[in-house]
Amino acid sequence: MVKSERRDSSPGEDKEEACDIAVSDQRLRDLGYKSEFRREMSLLKVLGISFCAIGILTGMSSAFQAGLFSGGPVGLFWGWNICSLFMFLIALSLAEICSTYPTMGGLYFWVCKMKPEIPILGFFTGWLYSMAMVFTGIAGNLTVALYLASMAEIGQGRTLTRVEITAIAWAMNIFSGIINTIGTKAIGRMSTFNIWWTIGGTFVLVITLLVKAPVKNSPEFVFTNFQNFTGWESKGFVVLLGFLQAVYTLEGCETAAQVAEEAVRAEILAPLAVAGSIAGSWLVGLAYMLSLLFAVQNIASVQATTFAIPISQLFYDAVGPQLAQLCLVVVMLSQVTAAITNFTASSRLFYALARDNAFPLKKQFMTLNRFQAPYWGVWTSVLIGCIISCAYIGSAVAFDAILSSAAISVMLSYMQPIIIRVFWPDSIEDFGPFRLGKWSWPVNFAGFLFCIFVCVLFVLPTAFPVNVLNMNYSIIAVGGLLVIITINWFWWGKHSFKGPVKTFTFK
Repeated sequence: MVKSERRDSSPGEDKEEACDIAVSDQRLRDLGYKSEFRREMSLLKVLGISFCAIGILTGMSSAFQAGLFSGGPVGLFWGWNICSLFMFLIALSLAEICSTYPTMGGLYFWVCKMKPEIPILGFFTGWLYSMAMVFTGIAGNLTVALYLASMAEIGQGRTLTRVEITAIAWAMNIFSGIINTIGTKAIGRMSTFNIWWTIGGTFVLVITLLVKAPVKNSPEFVFTNFQNFTGWESKGFVVLLGFLQAVYTLEGCETAAQVAEEAVRAEILAPLAVAGSIAGSWLVGLAYMLSLLFAVQNIASVQATTFAIPISQLFYDAVGPQLAQLCLVVVMLSQVTAAITNFTASSRLFYALARDNAFPLKKQFMTLNRFQAPYWGVWTSVLIGCIISCAYIGSAVAFDAILSSAAISVMLSYMQPIIIRVFWPDSIEDFGPFRLGKWSWPVNFAGFLFCIFVCVLFVLPTAFPVNVLNMNYSIIAVGGLLVIITINWFWWGKHSFKGPVKTFTFK
């Protein structure tokens, strides 16, 4: 198909594309790296990568109950719009930096370039963010298994065991590895497909819910109704807990940076994808969320569901068993592409870290197969995924703690380059074409405050009274991850990692 596209293009278009590729490669050489990947990604494909990683349908569906039980419709509506605004500001901050440093190291590389005198900061950012991407992919693949388990219960009345759900998660981890091993073209096509699937799927879900729901809720219910299943008495705090659903859904915009070295004019396309993916997700997510709120029949029924994932109960009550399975298929396929994209990001991060001596087995993790895929990073992600998925067999609480740490780790990773831009605004001297100008510092400062707010909120108990089963163990998981990274730094990292290693020098 690629060859056919080239035959149909005119000589002028070929010359223009070659010129664009030359400009992108030159910018990469200016940063000290030679081009190792073929630049085969257009704006739509790069945008699709971030759109896939955000997974608006999947994030909203998987975490919808968190907001529904913590604040209800009023908390969901205002929480979504407030969090979307601040996540867009964070996206603008990251996009400005991405335009300056369009490399696949993303957050890690940006921190290293802006504060080269503190290599430990870049090392921590790289490891923390790469693990967050792996954990997010693992969570996505387990969620696919939970959707399939819900469909089995709705369609056949059969409840899958934790072992069976874990086996499906294993299969999805391996499938994600296979797709990523095929390489850039496959990922690019999948990301483009995901954009249209998300838009078309949202349209199908909205129409289905609004047409088939036996009772439509009033606007007063949708925009003002308050619900509290948490046990906490403070209404304000309960609504804030519901914000976690929106933040969890909207994480992932920066993933476009991980394929920057595979994109034409990455200094323009990557930042546009970072910011554009949040703007698009804000609107698509709002439409989907409103349809869910107008169609929900009984919030208590959703809270008491026996289905593997609570959104299944909402679909079942609103549209019946057959259409509920259709809705789950739409969301599940979007979740599959999102999980695959997370492993795309983690494998590129492992490549970037290995390139700079921040990751062991440098030669192996920098090896590309004939499909231009860093397959060592891909299958390392798969292996970690299969190992961690086994925790679900023993304890869903322990597994949730590991995976909720991913959301916190992503926000902590966002905060590192933004902190530098706030307290060292002169850390960038030569900006890329995407620049915020006089708005740069205020936008960065607002994003910095929101990151702190979310990181604190994510570790607070979500239910009262607190007991062994409802305790928020994410702080333990994040703390454990930080301890492991710290030990790794003093045992190995401080001796081998001195910052980005140039693979290209001008003669």
